[in-house]
Amino acid sequence: MGRGRQKAKHTKIARELKYDTYNVNYSALEKELGHHDEDPYVDKWADQYADEDEDKLETA
Repeated sequence: MGRGRQKAKHTKIARELKYDTYNVNYSALEKELGHHDEDPYVDKWADQYADEDEDKLETA
């Protein structure tokens, strides 16, 4: 492909990206990204593992 055709194709794509409006479904995007209301820094399994560790220490 010649340079003129290649440049024209890139220009066409750039204009489409710049001027076209896209409808974004934010609720679907939020679900896909895995947004949770929980605190991400809380280890929800910490209590379970703590109990298992205590049991191992008692039997040793």
